[in-house]
Amino acid sequence: LKLANDFVRALPFTLTKEQLEAVREIGYDMNKQTLMYRLLQGDVGSGKTVVAFIALYINYLRNAQGVFLAPTESLAKQHYESMLAFFKPFNVRIKLLIGALKESEKAELKTQIQLGNVDIVVGTHALFSEDVIYPKLELVIIDEQHKFGVNQRETLLNKGDKADLLLLSATPIPQTLASVIYSDTDITTIKSFPH
Repeated sequence: LKLANDFVRALPFTLTKEQLEAVREIGYDMNKQTLMYRLLQGDVGSGKTVVAFIALYINYLRNAQGVFLAPTESLAKQHYESMLAFFKPFNVRIKLLIGALKESEKAELKTQIQLGNVDIVVGTHALFSEDVIYPKLELVIIDEQHKFGVNQRETLLNKGDKADLLLLSATPIPQTLASVIYSDTDITTIKSFPH
C-alpha cells in the first residue's frame, strides 16, 4: 500500500475502509511470487474502478505494462478519460485501443505498445488481437468479466510471461456459489459506498 500512497493522496476524494482493504489485498497479491487471480466484486458505484486504477499504478511502479479490458467501446472510452484525469499528476503513458480507431492509428499504437512506450492500454477485444505484442505485460484487469469467455481471458493473460489477473464484477455472487465457480480465485467484496 505504501507504493500506492502518492496516487491515493492525489485522488480528489477519500477512499472508504473497504476500498483501502481491497487495495491492500491486491497490492499484497501483486507482491507475491505466485500470480494474482482475484475477483473484485461490488455494486455499481461502490468504487471498484478506482481500486483497479490503483492496481495499475502499483503495476506501473514495478515498471510493467497493464491492460484494462472493457466490454464496450463506450465504457473503454469512459475508463480512458477517467484514467487520464486520475493519472495526470504522474508520468504514466496511457493509450486507448478500440476497433473504431483508423487503421493507421492502430498500427502506430501497436508499434508503440510493442516498443514498451505505453504503460497502460485501455480497450476492448482489440487488446487481445494476435498482432498486439506486450513486451512487459504484468497486470490484466477485466471489467464486467462475465461478458468475456474463459478463452478470451486466457488469450489476454498469455500475452504476458507472468501477468496478474484482476476481475471486476458488479454482479454479486453468493460466497458459497463463488467458491464453486471461482475455486482458484481470491475474492474481495466492497459492500459500502463512497460518500
